[in-house]
Amino acid sequence: MKLATYKDGSRDGQLIVVSRDLGLAHYATGIASRLQQVLDDWGFMAPQLQDVYDRLNAGQTRHAFPFDARQCMAPLPRAYQWVRAGACRSLSAKSDASGGPTLAQAGSNPLLGTHDPMPMTSSTLDLDFEASLAVAVGDIPRGSSPEQALEAVRLVMLTNDMAVRAAPENSLQAYPATAFSPVACTTDELGEAWQKGRVQLALHTTINGRKLGMCDAGADMPWHFGQLLAQLASVRAVAAGSLVGGGPLLTPSTTDAKGRNDWPKGFACLADKRQAEMAQSSQAHTDFLQVGDTLRIDMKGRDGLSVCGAIEQTVVASVL
Repeated sequence: MKLATYKDGSRDGQLIVVSRDLGLAHYATGIASRLQQVLDDWGFMAPQLQDVYDRLNAGQTRHAFPFDARQCMAPLPRAYQWVRAGACRSLSAKSDASGGPTLAQAGSNPLLGTHDPMPMTSSTLDLDFEASLAVAVGDIPRGSSPEQALEAVRLVMLTNDMAVRAAPENSLQAYPATAFSPVACTTDELGEAWQKGRVQLALHTTINGRKLGMCDAGADMPWHFGQLLAQLASVRAVAAGSLVGGGPLLTPSTTDAKGRNDWPKGFACLADKRQAEMAQSSQAHTDFLQVGDTLRIDMKGRDGLSVCGAIEQTVVASVL
């Protein structure tokens, strides 16, 4: 099942069901108006939405309309909390003193839609992005194991964390906003690609049409979602409607026969690309994002179709 939220002038938008190929959509009218309602009562509402989804894919709905990603807000425009794996600029996984993943409480206001611009101001020096995946969850009891926590995963989506590299790492100032893919999908839509809390698919990233990365969202994700969710629930219960991100994917380096480092799958953020350049030639050749740059993040399923639709954002000048 694939869900999205259309703009309607309100803060929370209007919930819609989207076809598997992202070609058609249907309002979820009569079932739920907002995604948070569905996450609060998943067992009752999800089967009804699944029925709409099945009929939409079969061409049996009377009021279907062409899906337009530009009309989408974030799938969950206002989240109770937005938590992400700790940022990593060292091409190695971050962990806490106990050996578990480090989590950072991120700002859930604003959560941007897939085509919302990335504003650059005098305070957004060294503007970067971080391509990643996130999940929306149901209630998770305190003390849940990673296996138990995984059962609460309801939806998967793509994210772009705007990152200000001149600000202190993991501070709120370092991450002014996050954008989400137009569509959030249930794990069954991923088929065999969903394995033990990881999505075994490539995350494609381009800047101005030039490929930057095609990272493996499975192998290059340091911690699977079960581990992240269990860490979050280790000291407190997690409420339905929480969003948890995996953090930027980390592509391990390889070394060729001449001892040169190579990163064939690219990168999920510019900071890591610059660090790799520094390791090779003691100088970074790639600039951070500039006004006018367009970033695109997408993920294709094994059927060749976009799983959640693409994030496509342009950097714009903004005056505070």
